[in-house]
Amino acid sequence: MIFDLISKQIIYYSIDLNSFLTITSFLDFAHIHNFGISFGFFSGIVSPWTLILVGIIVTGFIFYMLIKSTNHMEKWGLTVIIAGALSNIADRALNGYVTDFIYFHYQDFYWPAFNFADIYISVGICVIVLHLLRDLNKRIK
Repeated sequence: MIFDLISKQIIYYSIDLNSFLTITSFLDFAHIHNFGISFGFFSGIVSPWTLILVGIIVTGFIFYMLIKSTNHMEKWGLTVIIAGALSNIADRALNGYVTDFIYFHYQDFYWPAFNFADIYISVGICVIVLHLLRDLNKRIK
């Protein structure tokens, strides 16, 4: 969580808003303010405080799942998801938006910008899905 918040501060002070710094032919660092949720959905439609409240409720439910879980891998995945969610919630609470800055592209195809907290959430989900698939595979055999 700390790494995500620090990286957003570095971007904030290093790159002008809506500007890009080319790293490779397929990766830029950008300074983008995301006022919505994933991929900017609901930007300008829902207030930041509504998104914060929904984020806290969802994170609370995930925390409840963490407490009830008896599986080590599931707990690890849920913990990483919570860390990412709390980091984005903190960013939105402090600024009214989430700073996104990792920007992948290939020729004319651009993936929406994201941040390390988004990576934490994605990795946590992948860990849980892989665990569930492994469990399902064991039950089938």
